[in-house]
Amino acid sequence: MTVSMPRRIQTFLEAQAAELDAAENTRLAYARDLKGFADWLEHRALDFDTAQRTDVEAYMIACDAEGLAQSTRARRLSAIKQLYRFAFEEGWRPDNPAIQIKGPGREKKLPKTLTIEEVDRLIDAARTLGRAAEDRLRNTCLMEILYATGLRVSELVSLPVAAARGDPRMLLVRGKGGKERMVPLSASAREALAAWLTERDAREEAAAEKRLPASKYLFPSRGKQGFLTRHRFYVLIKELAVAAGIDPTKVTPHTLRHAFATHLLAGGADLRSIQTLLGHADVSTTEIYTHVLDERLRELVLEHHPLAREPG
Repeated sequence: MTVSMPRRIQTFLEAQAAELDAAENTRLAYARDLKGFADWLEHRALDFDTAQRTDVEAYMIACDAEGLAQSTRARRLSAIKQLYRFAFEEGWRPDNPAIQIKGPGREKKLPKTLTIEEVDRLIDAARTLGRAAEDRLRNTCLMEILYATGLRVSELVSLPVAAARGDPRMLLVRGKGGKERMVPLSASAREALAAWLTERDAREEAAAEKRLPASKYLFPSRGKQGFLTRHRFYVLIKELAVAAGIDPTKVTPHTLRHAFATHLLAGGADLRSIQTLLGHADVSTTEIYTHVLDERLRELVLEHHPLAREPG
C-alpha cells in the first residue's frame, strides 16, 4: 500500500517531536517547507518514492528562481535532507537522493543590538508601563531576566515558577532539544524576580479561593498554553521601546539576547562561556558577536577619532 506524502511528513514530524524533542515552531517550519516540496513534486507528476537527486536539485533551482532568500533555501534543503534520511532509516527508500546535495549556505548578517544606555531605558520604561502595579512588576521582571540571562523568548515566557523559588543565583533553563543549562541572575534581576513572585503568588492565592487551578509557570496566562505568549511579549517590548524613546523597529526580544552577548564580550567574557550561557550547540554561531563588536568599535573610531573626521 502506497503511503501518501502528507502521511510521511506527519510521521517524520511526530518522530522529531518524540525523539529529538523538537520545538513546536521548528516542526511547523519543517511542515511548511516539506509541503512546498511535496506540492512541487505533485505539480510535475513526481513523487517522494521515486524522486532522484536531480529532482531535488531542480527544486532548489526553482526556489532560487523564485527569489527566495539564501537562508530560506538553506532551511528548505535541510528539511528535505532530514526527511529523506529518516525515510532511509525507516526503510521507506533504499537510498537517500539528497545526501550529497550541498546547500546555498547562510548569509551571516550581523545581528542588531542595543547600547547599554538603550537597555537601561527599556528597563526603566518597564517599571512605569502598565495599567496596574502587577503589570509593571511583571514587565520589569521579564526585562531584567531577559537582559541578565540572554534567554530565548520561548525559554523566558515558559519558565516554570519552581525554577525561581528560593532567591536563586542561577536559573535552570530547558532549551532547544530539551538540553538544560544554568544561567546566572544579576542582583537587579533577583530583586525584580522577588517582587514579581510576591505579587504573582498573591494572585494565585486569590485564584485558588475561586477554585481556579494553580499555574506552574512564572508568567502565567489564561491562554491555552498557560503562560505569556511569544506574540504578547513581542508586542510588549515594542510598547516599551516607544515609551523609552527608542525606534521600535530595532527592538525585539532577540535584540536583547544579542545585547546580552555583545555586552558580555565587550566586558571581557570569552566566547566559550557566552556559548554556554546562550545555549548554542556550536561556538561558530557565537562567533558572530565578535564581528558585531568589531563593527561597533569601527563605528566609534569613525565617529570620534579626530583623523577620521571629514576636512572642514
